[in-house]
Amino acid sequence: MGKRKLWVTYWLWAVGGPVGLHHVYLGRDSHALLWMLTFGGFGLGWLREFYRLPAYVESANHNPTTARAANGRPVRAGAAPPPISLARFAGQVCIGIYFGMAALIGLSSISAFYLLVLPLAIGTGVHLVSSVGEQTSDLRKTLTACLVTSPVFYGHALGTVPVSIAASVTAAQNRRYKPGMEREEPLGARLYRLGLAWLAFSAPLGYSVFYNTTATLSYAADSVAALLDWLWFFPSLRSLLESCLLLPYRAFSLLTGGGGEGPGQWERVLDRFISAHSQRRLAALQVLAVSSEAPFEEITQRYRELVKTWHPDHNPHRAGEASSRFLEIQEAYETLLRLHRPQRGP
Repeated sequence: MGKRKLWVTYWLWAVGGPVGLHHVYLGRDSHALLWMLTFGGFGLGWLREFYRLPAYVESANHNPTTARAANGRPVRAGAAPPPISLARFAGQVCIGIYFGMAALIGLSSISAFYLLVLPLAIGTGVHLVSSVGEQTSDLRKTLTACLVTSPVFYGHALGTVPVSIAASVTAAQNRRYKPGMEREEPLGARLYRLGLAWLAFSAPLGYSVFYNTTATLSYAADSVAALLDWLWFFPSLRSLLESCLLLPYRAFSLLTGGGGEGPGQWERVLDRFISAHSQRRLAALQVLAVSSEAPFEEITQRYRELVKTWHPDHNPHRAGEASSRFLEIQEAYETLLRLHRPQRGP
């Protein structure tokens, strides 16, 4: 790709920094993927990079086939490991928790989730941070630490925290510089790989958010409740976190003329969103004439009976009414199908 220019890097940082465009330009694919999945480290990492871009450009303009330390000098085989970075360690813990929560939202219906899927997700997030820049770690040992630690906190609301810490400690103990590449990879192959990784992360999460919104919000409420309960002995920190969680809602309320919520009212805010979907569920149950406690098998049986009764072909003398009723029954069943899917499993 030739010499990277600083002004181009700053321009890409300004127009597409939160999705990692400048890191793609500099050949920092792990950093680019991390930014794609976290929107620039939740915005904070993107802003922090403003003063670090010159060092990134200088490192990228060295021979890309040679592994180099932070000072730009080539790293030889058997060299001492890179120094420990508290910022990198904190990032590993946070992203491990973030990947774990994403897995809980999008993949929790998979069998053996807590024993296999969740620890693998946390370990992948930790390893992604450990691979940013010229450093990397031992993926196998990081995943092993997660697999060993996860059963100890099986099903716990905050179980992702100790698992992520254990994986981060393991990754820090096995940190090393990346080996040099034989040649720089083509841009197309790099973008293809980044796209696949982004889809692997986003597809299950997006599916859950859009089709299982009630379950997603309920899990979010449970996680926030557990976190705030854990911070009961730090009232100032708890109040600050609560204010940050409510900030988007308060801004929306001010823009729309609604009233803001006072401290300790975050559960009420989430309940408002959840109640909207609960109303949709109740309306669908009324269409199918079943109780709210009815199992899904009973709902399905009732749906089949009503579809057979109101099929337009069976009601030629009132085709208009039958067609409208038939569509209403189908929409109600599809609504209940989406809402019941998390409890029914895969």
